[in-house]
Amino acid sequence: MTIATRHAPPVQSDTLPTPDPLLERHPGFRRVFEPQTLTVGLILPLETHAGRAAPTMRGHVEMAQRAEALGFGALWMRDIPFYDPDYNDVAHIFEPLVYIGFLAAATRSIVLGTTGIVLPTHEPMYLAKQATSLDQLSEGRLVLGLSSGDRYTDYPMLGIDYESRGDRYRDAFSVFRTLIEQDFPRFRSERFGGSYGNLDLVPKAPYGRVPSIAVGQAQQSVEWLAEHLDGYLAGVQSPERLVSLGESWHARVREIEGRNAFKPLGLGGYFDLSDNPDQPFQRIQGGFRAGRNGLRNYLEQAQAAGISHIALNPKVSRQPYGEILDELAEHILPLFPSHV
Repeated sequence: MTIATRHAPPVQSDTLPTPDPLLERHPGFRRVFEPQTLTVGLILPLETHAGRAAPTMRGHVEMAQRAEALGFGALWMRDIPFYDPDYNDVAHIFEPLVYIGFLAAATRSIVLGTTGIVLPTHEPMYLAKQATSLDQLSEGRLVLGLSSGDRYTDYPMLGIDYESRGDRYRDAFSVFRTLIEQDFPRFRSERFGGSYGNLDLVPKAPYGRVPSIAVGQAQQSVEWLAEHLDGYLAGVQSPERLVSLGESWHARVREIEGRNAFKPLGLGGYFDLSDNPDQPFQRIQGGFRAGRNGLRNYLEQAQAAGISHIALNPKVSRQPYGEILDELAEHILPLFPSHV
């Protein structure tokens, strides 16, 4: 059987958009994000548990190692600190940055990312130290997705005004980036303290910067995200909306950063793998259902529209997770391999 290759049109290498020089050197960023091509990742837990709030987490390390061996590009962790029965979902149970540190010791090449850390509820100076530590210990495999959060009940518990989350996101991100990218920085934040330039963050990011992408629009304008973040992970879109999403994002990046700049656009959401291989894209709450051929068609359209990565969360699927991995590895990953 002949294995098909990517369907992106041939492009001269000197005309391809290029990322920030710091990110070109970052192994994790390069594994999942390149112009004109799409890679596939998984949102944890690596276990199906439709209708139940929590997974069992049995065999989770072995499943992560299996996903890496099969060639998936990334494992993505969600940030859900508390159990809210109204949402009936606690993701992978463990705190995401602690969990990334644990999985970093059990894996070798797969990207470990977040979708995303709820930035307005985190102290950005400690987050900067956590991120640089994890990126160094994992040898450059961290991609930090940052969201504004959509669970209202978390904010009162933390004593934070829910309506302030957009302003807090910008403020926290400025502190986070300043500490990572400047030596002995001088800065002052309205909410998160400051420094007179007599203190420095250690360790430093091993590749100059920890890649940071927006997860959802985070209460910001697309223009602000294109200027300040290293990429954007949107929710899964219907096929007819892919082209407009891709054109809009990449146009904003070119306007702000320059004609040849590359900041990746990704998609993420729930995925229900249908028993019918020809089942086309069908919207479900928070994601989509498709058979393997329908998924392939959708990813081909996404790739052509300028989407660089898709993060799938198959927890809502009904078959065993190992079978899902095997089917995707046989029929999808050869067409959309991770970058070596």
